Amino acid sequence: MCGDSTRYDSIVLSGIRQGAYPGAVLVIGRRDGIVYEKGYGHLTWSPSAPADRPDSTLFDLASLTKAVATTTAAMILVDRGKLKLDEPVATYLPEFNGKGTAAITVRMLLTHTSGLRGDLPVPELKALPDGAALLRTVLAETPRTAPGSRVVYSDLNFVLVGEIIHRLSGEPLDQFVTSEVINPLGLAQTRYRPPSQLARRTAPTGLWHGHPVAAVVNDPTAAKAGGVSGNAGLFSTGEDLARFAQFLLRGGTCPDGRPLVSQATVRLFTTRSPQADVGPDHRALGWQAVPTDEEVSSAGTLFGPRSFGHTGWTGTSLWIDPDRDLFVILLTNRAFAPRARKPFTVLKTVRGRLADAAARESDRAR
Repeated sequence: MCGDSTRYDSIVLSGIRQGAYPGAVLVIGRRDGIVYEKGYGHLTWSPSAPADRPDSTLFDLASLTKAVATTTAAMILVDRGKLKLDEPVATYLPEFNGKGTAAITVRMLLTHTSGLRGDLPVPELKALPDGAALLRTVLAETPRTAPGSRVVYSDLNFVLVGEIIHRLSGEPLDQFVTSEVINPLGLAQTRYRPPSQLARRTAPTGLWHGHPVAAVVNDPTAAKAGGVSGNAGLFSTGEDLARFAQFLLRGGTCPDGRPLVSQATVRLFTTRSPQADVGPDHRALGWQAVPTDEEVSSAGTLFGPRSFGHTGWTGTSLWIDPDRDLFVILLTNRAFAPRARKPFTVLKTVRGRLADAAARESDRAR
């Protein structure tokens, strides 16, 4: 399958040449191994900056946190019988009791059909003193559209899912994710709130007085929450995310063969949800499904109908085609000082072209 490597290189490097991102990591693989991985460019636009590496460069995953950390934690609690998808959110969070919230279920949070608004505006976030005030504000939210009537992608949904996990597990979200997901899967580089000494190998996502900002969460909601939130906050490497993708392709088993969650639960969460078929943006539980609501799909045009994935605002993405036994991970820091006029459009094109190239190569190798 790696025969198309020059094709992959030209696609990723085209994004750098167009100024969408200074560096990237690409990992393509199957449940039992990596078929192609490579780092491109540098952590910043300076050629003297460290080169991107699949094994060690940390990326702020942004909203990919929703799928990798928060959704997987929810899968574990569903598997253990502690979390019921069709229970009202108020069953687990009694303070979530505003007008119209009684109709909102956990499933609606995971499929972004709750009717809650997408996020809190930055001025509103800045006015909040701390994470506790943030949580109180989100718990006081009420739906802006009828629950179940449409898909509205919302960070607030996953702030609430993260709090449900905290209360059901009796542990802070980051501790539960670390002990129940990160450690069993051997994701040694993956963490919330990376220490400052890791900044030198973390892809920066912004500038402060002309200096790159790295190892500090970019998402404003997660930042207000202290770096740990259900919607964002996780940092990881390409190789760690490959191990995570392989866990899903194996049907929920750890590298040593022990089940972390049942195959049925993996299938439940990664299958396109009929309850979310209320618009062009199709959803599984915590994951995006195909077809995506994009003019140029991040999943390309060839990934199969059971494919699922997620992206992050900082420039991260993971797409999985279970029928092909194939995953494609592209990690960039397109949020860092892009030189392209429309860096996000360029990045989506790169993602889609990579997915199609990987699918074609996989089909030729069969």
